[in-house]
Amino acid sequence: MGDAEIIPIGTRGRPGRGTGRAKPSASSRNLAPRAAAPPKRHPAPAAPSDDRVEPDHHGEHTADAPSAAPAPRKAPPPRKAAPPRKAAPPRRTTGSGQHVPEAPELHEAAAEREPTTTRERGPLAGIPAGDWLAAFQVGAREVWGEQWEPQLARFLAFLRRRVTGDYDVDEYGFDVEVTERFLMAALRPIAQKWFRVEVRGAENIPASGGALVVSNHSGTIPVDGLMTLVTIHDTVGRHLRPLGADLVFRMPVVSVLARRSGATLACTEDAERMLAGGELVGVWPEGFKGIGKPYAQRYKLQRFGRGGFVSAALRTGVPIVPLSVVGAEEIYPLVGNMPSLARLLGVPYIPITPFFPWLGPLGLVPLPSKWLLEFGEPIRTDEYDAGAADDPMLVFNVTDQVRETIQQTLYTLLMDRESVFR
Repeated sequence: MGDAEIIPIGTRGRPGRGTGRAKPSASSRNLAPRAAAPPKRHPAPAAPSDDRVEPDHHGEHTADAPSAAPAPRKAPPPRKAAPPRKAAPPRRTTGSGQHVPEAPELHEAAAEREPTTTRERGPLAGIPAGDWLAAFQVGAREVWGEQWEPQLARFLAFLRRRVTGDYDVDEYGFDVEVTERFLMAALRPIAQKWFRVEVRGAENIPASGGALVVSNHSGTIPVDGLMTLVTIHDTVGRHLRPLGADLVFRMPVVSVLARRSGATLACTEDAERMLAGGELVGVWPEGFKGIGKPYAQRYKLQRFGRGGFVSAALRTGVPIVPLSVVGAEEIYPLVGNMPSLARLLGVPYIPITPFFPWLGPLGLVPLPSKWLLEFGEPIRTDEYDAGAADDPMLVFNVTDQVRETIQQTLYTLLMDRESVFR
């Protein structure tokens, strides 16, 4: 950049445009940097001569008479050949047309760097396949134990069946394999380690045949239904078929999971078909009024609807097993509600708890309360006449009997429980 020519501003590249003269003005010439002086060249030493040269008064050299020969000088050593000059780096051109040379060290580093191959750049370069196989075996043994090979084989077989479509679901969409492998496996640690569920009266659940399990509903979020599913499966080895509300099957992802886990719509027709087919059906008659009640009304049962579940049990002649759940009321203590936002979103309520929404997603973690589940003695319905399901007074009496049984059991369990979290 030192030898670049500076053109005065406003002349558009032509010297002297502003003054009308062919040459630039003195002010313009002062702006340009002075040209560097050419390097001084030393004259080569002259060959020895017998003549003596003396300068005259004009500074010119004249030859006089020969004089005594000077002492012989040693010949200078031969100069080494200069290394070949490197090619000048390519120059970049700016917007004004000036050429700017690039940094020579960048081109030198690029020339000295060796090309990188694909093998050297790959993440697995230099690691033998045997080491990877050994690491995989150690990891599989840590996850599945010593019997990791059959576990892995079963898992791969499960994936193959899912890809090929070689699996069975019933008419309601219940997938036994997915429920046992994934849903139960995910819920079991929560029930055993977090809520420490204690079961009483499991012998009252029929080992086979149709039966209707009627339970109280609480907890702000229906976690009690999921805990009932895994508890009955691990205790008696049967799958509980829940009857869900309409909202459950309108939600995009939840509806698919509910169908896969064995749930169906809470209507009399589906309930009667399942009970007649020998299924163990679960129902929560309080509905959203039960799980959405304030914390001040905990363990106080709400209205059990119109007794549609009793009519289904009377028509199919299956026993009714009352279930009382203590511990679900404390996982999300409901202290408030946002009805305007709930109506906007089309949900029954938007809960406000001591931790939600103040702590964000962390407020959705349930409190680790101690759970007690007690199954009461079955209420038989096969002793009634065939038209008993159409008698509203009989249906109301049986519904009230089931409700009072659950309520009294809740009071007893609350007295037996030492503490909320213990």
